[in-house]
Amino acid sequence: MSYQVTVEPTGEMIEVDDGQTILDAALRQGVWLPFACGHGTCGTCKVQVLSGFADVGNASSFALMDVERDEGKVLACCCKPESDMTIEADVDVDADFLGYPVEDYRATVAAIETLSPTIRGIAFKLDRPMRFQAGQYINLHIPGVEGTRAFSIANPPSCADPSCADPSCADPSCADKVLLHVRKVAGGAATGWLHEQLQVGDVLDLSGPYGQFFVRKSDSQDVIFIAGGSGLSSPEAMILDLLETGDGRQIYLFQGARNLAELYHRERFESLAAQHTNFHYIPALNDVLPEDAWQGFSGFVHEAVIQHFNHRCSGHKAYLCGPPPMIDAAVTALMQSRLFERDIHMERFVTAADGAAASRSALFKKI
Repeated sequence: MSYQVTVEPTGEMIEVDDGQTILDAALRQGVWLPFACGHGTCGTCKVQVLSGFADVGNASSFALMDVERDEGKVLACCCKPESDMTIEADVDVDADFLGYPVEDYRATVAAIETLSPTIRGIAFKLDRPMRFQAGQYINLHIPGVEGTRAFSIANPPSCADPSCADPSCADPSCADKVLLHVRKVAGGAATGWLHEQLQVGDVLDLSGPYGQFFVRKSDSQDVIFIAGGSGLSSPEAMILDLLETGDGRQIYLFQGARNLAELYHRERFESLAAQHTNFHYIPALNDVLPEDAWQGFSGFVHEAVIQHFNHRCSGHKAYLCGPPPMIDAAVTALMQSRLFERDIHMERFVTAADGAAASRSALFKKI
């Protein structure tokens, strides 16, 4: 059995299977609805029910208050139709969003690489190619772990070979792979399993692509990327994609890490900077060890941005990816450096333990 859900004000219609959420059905049919956490805790996917009946699902009382339930509001990520429905959503699709439908894939581990003491690179060979935009993410099913875990895709759409550092690569044999950067979280069941038990040849299920984190290519402003830890994955894919397509904008990557051992892919970005006059690489270490003999910037990555641009970041688009404290500090630094909210895009790397406790800047309505 399935139900027809009409999304206003666009008038798009989706078929929702019995027991399926509205959000899952929409994404799989290429219909964009705003969302963030995907499991009922943030409230980003809140919609108004205009007609029909539904099970509101496991929506938290914080994300969907009792008075909102009485008004007919639901969370698309939790709501399961019990009849045909019409909903009203705050649909604001970016002109650069390509809207590839979410699909399910069988993924075989093709390679595992140690990137830093806490971060692994994992390459999956899919059962068929996935269409996605650089910067988007997948949801991975991990044995023995409830639900799924989200990981950004670290390769551009045209090249997924983990041994290939050439951004101009167009080898079709690379098209059915996705590369992830996975940081081991203390006490984390999912990342612990991926670091300690996953082997080459293992087969897992994943779905994708998800997310609204991608380069706005229609905007000609120069680009600032700020990345922390394994949050480098999305910016790396986006930068490789820009360079591969011959984008002429000035591109700046500010990569933050605790110490030199955690600063992975440094040589790759230094090589790219030598090859492309419009690409600039600025690494920053905030907890330098004596044995690092570090000659670069010492301090937090947002401080490196402030110093480099001398408090004047206007005229740029900024893309931020990393843990919430880094994101919050970077947003403050950018706005104090004369960058408007509309020119800042972000992807927060939160763990399952963070859940709804992950902070969001009051300056931003959406992430």
